[in-house]
Amino acid sequence: MRIIHISAECYPIAKVGGLADVVGALPKYQNKLGHPTSVVMPFYNNEFTQSYAFYKIYEAPLLLGDSEITFKVLKTKDPVLDVDVYFIDIPELLHKDYVYSSDDTVRFLAFQIAVLDWVLELKDKPDIIHCHDHHTGLIPFMLQESYKYESLNKIPVITTIHNAQYQGWFGYDKLHLIPEFDSSNTGLLDWNNTINPLAAAIKCAWRVTTVSPSYMEELKEHANGLEALLGHESNKCIGILNGIDTNVWNPETDSYIIKNYSSKTVQSGRKANKKWLCDQFNLDVTKPLFAFIGRLVGEKGVDVFPEVFKNSLQNKAISILVLGSGQSDTEDALNNLKPLFQGQYNAYIGYDEKLSHIIYAGADFLLMPSRVEPCGLNQMYALRYGTIPIVRRIGGLKDTVIDITNNGFGLCHDNVSAAEVEHAIDRATLLYNNQAKFKTIRQHIMTIDHSWDMSAQAYINLYQSIN
Repeated sequence: MRIIHISAECYPIAKVGGLADVVGALPKYQNKLGHPTSVVMPFYNNEFTQSYAFYKIYEAPLLLGDSEITFKVLKTKDPVLDVDVYFIDIPELLHKDYVYSSDDTVRFLAFQIAVLDWVLELKDKPDIIHCHDHHTGLIPFMLQESYKYESLNKIPVITTIHNAQYQGWFGYDKLHLIPEFDSSNTGLLDWNNTINPLAAAIKCAWRVTTVSPSYMEELKEHANGLEALLGHESNKCIGILNGIDTNVWNPETDSYIIKNYSSKTVQSGRKANKKWLCDQFNLDVTKPLFAFIGRLVGEKGVDVFPEVFKNSLQNKAISILVLGSGQSDTEDALNNLKPLFQGQYNAYIGYDEKLSHIIYAGADFLLMPSRVEPCGLNQMYALRYGTIPIVRRIGGLKDTVIDITNNGFGLCHDNVSAAEVEHAIDRATLLYNNQAKFKTIRQHIMTIDHSWDMSAQAYINLYQSIN
């Protein structure tokens, strides 16, 4: 099968969150299974596009309502991934130094129309079109309803929901920008009296997937207004757990970390990485090191951290390190803890890819008290590197982390509260003090397979069931 993935993000080209990691890995693994797979994404003005040379493979006018603009399809002169990546270049809309902004409706609508206009001209049409999140949510609708794309409407289209909280809503004043269709079918675009691209995708896609089985079930109860729709369309919905790219995330070969190691040399390898972290951030290497990596937003449960950290650092012999950015009040609260707990606590406000890898390789425990976690990749990275995850039982965290009381390898709690996170830290500290058990678990978790191999095959099986 010939597969095209359409996405706003793709690692290492443009990354805001986990969507980029998925689109940067899944196509490679599908290609490895013998299915020619490619990615189509916007051409941004970022460090990646400034560093590579590109050439044009297609150019055409694009109608956006009554306006006509030009778009190009570009490729890099040198390979980027193990799959072909095509870039939609619309300078006045897409060639920005950001991926998302406060009003992206016209930007991503033009991107989607350009993609389908180009697919119309392809000699070798795709057998599967796989769309990701609301930024590509109108493609299933346009394939099904727009007269212009009638010749493509036999191509199966899949929509994957990475995060249902973001749906791309926009008003009917922009309805005229969508290529012409039978106006009696406008209801396919509507949800709660507004145009909702994610809702339209759920209605029109041949299959709808989410990034973990538990998240699919949770969406039927908590989907930011789409619960009833997902319940109604449940027969075509399936949860497939994300994987991780084990070529990128491999402690034996990772060029970012201080010392490489395997499950057999985990003790010495992790000791060197932990020492670097503790030296760099003025922490005590003899204490258990708890870390958080990610966005400092409510979805991640980080608003409980200031209270949790104060209580835990006052009462326990532990160290804590935070890497992330997000809401300014949370950033300020975490920064304000630094002078109070020098030698015990530190925070790097921002993001640093190299540092994130070293934290996975050196921290003893990873905190993930998420309110929403469709799949979660951080806990899989942590397991791969021998860092024990402390997670709330939600979404993909529930599917991938089993508590040590159930013959598992992680520490789990049920609610996002300071008391429950503190209790989980207490349990983790006791585990750390039992070094024999701690080291056995750490060695074991490095052998758990969360690679994309099984997930990529699950998607292929899904495609074949509808092709």
